[in-house]
Amino acid sequence: MKEIILKTATACCLMCLAANASAQHPDPSIYGERKDTLEATVLVGRRNGNFLSKGSAIRTEVISAAGLCKMACCNLAESFENSASVTVGYSDAVTGARQIRLLGQSGIYTQMLDENRPVMRGPSAPFGLNYVPGQWLESIQIAKGVTSVINGVESMTGQINMEHRKPTDETPLYVQASVMQDTKCDLNVASALQLDELSTWSTVILAHVDGNFKTMDMNGDGFMDDPKQLQFNLANRWLYFGQDGVQVRFGVRALQDRRNGGTMAGETEKSWNADILNRSVNGYVKVGIPLNESNTSNIAVVADYTFQKGESFYGNRLMRGLCARNYDAGQHTAFVNLLYQNQDNDSHHITLGVSEMLDVYSEIFSTGGHLRETAPTVTTLSDLGAFGEYTFHYDDVFSAIVGARVDWYNAGGLRFSPRLTLRYSPSEHWTIRANGGRGIRYSTPLVDNIGVLSTSKALNGDLLSHPLEDSWTYGANLTWYPGFDSSGKTYFSIDWFGTDFREQMLVDYGGASIDFYTFSSTGGKSFTNNIQLDISSELLKGFTATLTGRFTDAHQTLRGQSDDEKRMTSRYKGVLNLQYATRLNKWIFDFTASVNGPCRVWDFMRGYKGMYTDGHTPVYPLLYAQLTRRFKGFDLYLGGENLTDYRQASPILDADSPLSSGFDASCVWGPLMGIRVYAGIRVTIWKKA
Repeated sequence: MKEIILKTATACCLMCLAANASAQHPDPSIYGERKDTLEATVLVGRRNGNFLSKGSAIRTEVISAAGLCKMACCNLAESFENSASVTVGYSDAVTGARQIRLLGQSGIYTQMLDENRPVMRGPSAPFGLNYVPGQWLESIQIAKGVTSVINGVESMTGQINMEHRKPTDETPLYVQASVMQDTKCDLNVASALQLDELSTWSTVILAHVDGNFKTMDMNGDGFMDDPKQLQFNLANRWLYFGQDGVQVRFGVRALQDRRNGGTMAGETEKSWNADILNRSVNGYVKVGIPLNESNTSNIAVVADYTFQKGESFYGNRLMRGLCARNYDAGQHTAFVNLLYQNQDNDSHHITLGVSEMLDVYSEIFSTGGHLRETAPTVTTLSDLGAFGEYTFHYDDVFSAIVGARVDWYNAGGLRFSPRLTLRYSPSEHWTIRANGGRGIRYSTPLVDNIGVLSTSKALNGDLLSHPLEDSWTYGANLTWYPGFDSSGKTYFSIDWFGTDFREQMLVDYGGASIDFYTFSSTGGKSFTNNIQLDISSELLKGFTATLTGRFTDAHQTLRGQSDDEKRMTSRYKGVLNLQYATRLNKWIFDFTASVNGPCRVWDFMRGYKGMYTDGHTPVYPLLYAQLTRRFKGFDLYLGGENLTDYRQASPILDADSPLSSGFDASCVWGPLMGIRVYAGIRVTIWKKA
């Protein structure tokens, strides 16, 4: 019977095919002995927390279970702190919303996938990174450039796929808890259960709660560094694995998050507050059916539904006026993907399919605090597409993926999107990759730029419109694996990626107001070039060093601006990670240092309190460290973040006059909090053999 299960497990159901080249199975790591469900063996190895996937056709960085344990890792955003590919920051200095950048562009141009289902779209996006607990994940794959057409063409600069803990994990109970010095607490519980001897039915329950007991003001500006916050998050995932090869995966998730940020003094006539309540429910089902005994022909159906309801208030409830804003957003998003795969031999692989992405947004934006007196704006956005993808493999030497989609957008008409990925390995020591193609997405101006609500400036433009954004992205990667390291852990990699927009929604802080308009109306240009170098090696047994450097050249033409250097985009970043594990991995030491380059500020920031006199932010360092002691069945760890205690000076403009027209909490480019020390425990109960 084990042979039957192994055969069906290795014969790819199309649900796994939808992962495309960017998804890789997580490797065993020094942080967790895994009992593999199929093999019933214990694997113990040393794997870098962050590494480049050698076999992937697309340049893909993998953050393994080890990498997810390197930081406090309360949520997905914190998982990228030691990655130079992805830059993490805050959308503003009051709400705690996190944002990422990839290839010099906002994270809205990176497609987010939850086990290859599109997520974090529309109103669910601004706080989406905060709503994925790091300890729910097995691994994260970061693919640069355009990827497969199977899940649409919203991956304009890249794709991030999250792999969750599996129902087949032999861990009946996993508990992680941590606390930071600022009283932020985090608790995660996971339980994977196999309901019969053959593991035909299995399930995993995931629970998460986090929040803080008190607020702090480390920089003395009168505003909370982190909002008061309490989040509840619960998920249940199921797997049916039939002996005939049929797979059914389904699950549900529900969350509620309330956060209150702003002035420390509470609600007075001179205070400024941000009150946010988000509720969300998600459900999905994936069905994969083999059409023949050899499983070379398959069909699959993937369906996903998300309901999101957000209520938010920014400003002063007592004084109202321009400094009081309400934004309520409701979201119904449905995604259906029907796929057919045929693979007659190892060299030729064909995938055909049709998909529909349907978004219904109900948005209310008003100033003066009179939200309930305003009727909602209801928008229906549809993307109906048909696609095909052909993959050719010649051993491990050469592969080519040719894909194309034709999409009909109800708010943009018919669009054709081709994509091409090439991989060539002339020897086992060299790998050359190249890819390019078109990306298209609906813009959602307010939620894509949620930080503008934390200002007192007037917002001009059609804020609730959703024009299509259009770009072309090209890139190449060269990786060398030297022959002196038989383990394959040593590599040198360099890559270049460029993104050129043909249409883009721009947010312009250049005048007295914040203006929203499309790129085509400026007659200018919007593009980025990104170069990155990665070096990694196990210098001594158990001691690994990884050095990464990234340079970004970003340009964007705004109305009335003679300098097109893109604002608030860091020019470069360097990251050094050192990891050492003693014999049997009893002690694990992690150290990460990064240097963050300058970015061009908005003109109104120049000279504020004597800062930014040359128009750029300063270069600043960050240090992270963690010590882990492993015992039988549990780990204890102690760590620190931002050990240089570097903080952005005056992150909130006119913080002492929050009701003035100059108040702006959205100009964030650096850390908001100083040194943060945390401690935690991870407890794992393994299934008895």
